[in-house]
Amino acid sequence: MQPYFFPYIGYWQLINAVDKFVIYDDVNYIKRGWINRNNILVNGHSKLINVRMSKVSQNKLINEIEVTHDLSYNEDLLQTINRSYSKAPFFENVFPLVERVINQHEKKLAKYLEFSIREVCKYLSIHTEIIISSEISKSNELKGQDKIIEICKLLSSDQYMNVIGGQSLYSSPDFQLCGIELKFLKTLDITYPQTSKEKFVPNLSILDIMMFNSPEHINSMLNDYELI
Repeated sequence: MQPYFFPYIGYWQLINAVDKFVIYDDVNYIKRGWINRNNILVNGHSKLINVRMSKVSQNKLINEIEVTHDLSYNEDLLQTINRSYSKAPFFENVFPLVERVINQHEKKLAKYLEFSIREVCKYLSIHTEIIISSEISKSNELKGQDKIIEICKLLSSDQYMNVIGGQSLYSSPDFQLCGIELKFLKTLDITYPQTSKEKFVPNLSILDIMMFNSPEHINSMLNDYELI
């Protein structure tokens, strides 16, 4: 999976469900995707937060994109998260993690996001081995599904799992020909109390879930999925 900025719970369900999770950092950056942004709850509504970047291009790999370390912007971002969640029951536990991620000095976006992924895994006691795609010796001439299959072979995988959105990208018979079982993880409906008096706002960043739920409760949510 590409690295994302505090992604939704399905991403963490996937990490927790597998033996090895590969951060796919050596594929092209996708504009207006979820690599550098996500939604949090602000005044009862979904609002985008972003990692600020420089010289962004879809012709660059994710690990070639750089983060812009704008102290004023970072402070505003932290203030937005603070104001939105200061009354949440687990704010005091989670906000220091958010500060560590946003205040880090890493220049490369991929490494910046890798750090955030590892920090959340640590907080949620997810112990899956995390591997960086660009550190695997492989043929970078391969594209799409063929590249995924080669990574699976190099890691001696007999099963590959992706989130449900990947169904349109991969062919089960092609994986089976290589001795690999293809599975897709579908997150079930997950709800929890939010501070908003409005109706529940779903599909937000994992930050929202972490602010309103204990790590123990989130660990039970990590199993709320089905495999297809």
